[in-house]
Amino acid sequence: MVTQRQAAGAGQTPAPASPQRKILVGLGRGFGGALIFSLPMLMTMEMWWLGFYMDRFRLALLLILNLPLLTILSHYAGFEETFFWRDDLRDMAVAYAIGIVSSFVALSVFGIITLAMPPGEFVGKIAVQSVPASIGALLGRSQLGGGKARPEGGTEQASYASELFLMAVGALFLGLNVAPTEEMVLISYKMTEWHALALIVLSMLLMHAFVYAVEFKGSDPALPPGTPWWSAFLRFTVAGYAIASLISLYTLWTFGRTDDVSLVQILMSVVVLGFPAAIGAAAARLII
Repeated sequence: MVTQRQAAGAGQTPAPASPQRKILVGLGRGFGGALIFSLPMLMTMEMWWLGFYMDRFRLALLLILNLPLLTILSHYAGFEETFFWRDDLRDMAVAYAIGIVSSFVALSVFGIITLAMPPGEFVGKIAVQSVPASIGALLGRSQLGGGKARPEGGTEQASYASELFLMAVGALFLGLNVAPTEEMVLISYKMTEWHALALIVLSMLLMHAFVYAVEFKGSDPALPPGTPWWSAFLRFTVAGYAIASLISLYTLWTFGRTDDVSLVQILMSVVVLGFPAAIGAAAARLII
């Protein structure tokens, strides 16, 4: 039997959430996203050591480059809908703050950082972890039910550039999780040139499968209906793999994996890391 209270409230719409509640929900999703994205790295020994011995210029460059990345990403998947760059800059600052706080808390609880260690090591370990954590903080909106990232409207060129940017973030999403590990180097040493060629082909085949699985074709202004398959292959698969490879090379250089290494071995490492990075780039519309 329906009670009078239920009958009275049946035709009522839920009251809109207050601005304070929206802020709290956004921050909660931000902290949740920071943990989801960075937890594998927060519990990886190689990332702890990177904060200690990583070249300070490369670390500073990584932190600086993360600022425009977060600002642009805020336009697509920030804590709220934004219409002005000052709002995106605010979201960027909040995301970085969340990344720093979440990294500090997690590393402190794990016993990885203590007040007794040198300031350079203390700050370095938090700084290197704050980059993936801050990206995860912004991605928390799409990961935890706040809505998918949206390609920028407007011209076909603008939409295509937006898709490429999201593919770059997707490459970072998966690439950063494995880039610091020793296994990346070990696999590259075990592989032959034929293995590398096969991995490149496999990466591109899987990327192209993801391009159609996430319905780029016919659902986005950057790829209108009726576009031949080879156009999608060139514009998204080949371009996406090139982006994933460049991000892999930069990540390996940042983490010192290219120092005192032959060019052939660097290329092998890029191919190995390019595999998860390529999958992340192709699946960006699913994970962002």
